[in-house]
Amino acid sequence: MSKSSFLILIAEDDSRTRQALINSVSAAGYKVIPAVDGQAALERFNAAAGTIDLIILDVLMPRMDGLQVCQIIRETSDVPIIIATVLGSSADRVTGLEMGANDYIVKPFSTKELIARIRSILRRVPSPNASSADRDENEPSSSTCQSPGSQIIKIGQLTIDPVTRKAYRGSHQLRLTEIEFRLIELLANRPGHIFSRGEILQDLWGYDASSAADTKTVDVHISRLRIKLDDHTKDPEFIVTIRGRGYMFLVQK
Repeated sequence: MSKSSFLILIAEDDSRTRQALINSVSAAGYKVIPAVDGQAALERFNAAAGTIDLIILDVLMPRMDGLQVCQIIRETSDVPIIIATVLGSSADRVTGLEMGANDYIVKPFSTKELIARIRSILRRVPSPNASSADRDENEPSSSTCQSPGSQIIKIGQLTIDPVTRKAYRGSHQLRLTEIEFRLIELLANRPGHIFSRGEILQDLWGYDASSAADTKTVDVHISRLRIKLDDHTKDPEFIVTIRGRGYMFLVQK
């Protein structure tokens, strides 16, 4: 599988760790732009003028930490971001997701796990710079990773267009990241079905939950989606939490 059109920015201040990441990601077939700290990462991202397909950010870096970089980038871009952190608590990891990261990985991690996370994200967000062959090769082969449907979904005030990847509440377009769009598309295609957190994690991120923090990833993205939908947990119009089981999109009356 050719991945030469995908460009990954790696920001890591420790030289040995940075070189190990560069070697591993390059060996997997991706192009790499390295950055020695947070400020350098931001400068290189801006200089690349939208050609970067994915960013790996260490959290604890000088000049500007990874969470700050993530937050700044999210103001103008939906480029996929993986946070790499030694911070082990769920609260620390959730903070990264709340700043706009798509995923996180806890140090020390295996090269195999990191590459699996990268592949999982990139096959769902094809590079705008990739050739048609690259895009075909990075399309998921499993039906569980494909779009649930190509027809426009209309539920109450909500309209979801899988082709244009846009969603509207009434006439207002919702500013959704790709992962948020895929989340609402997944839920809305099966109103009344209870999705477990593990099921959502597998479908959207492509890996099984190995800890409570992994399933917390789902909770954070559900929370962000609810905010953008203006959907209240106490009196939900769209997404309801089924205690102990997961989430369900309400059947509209």
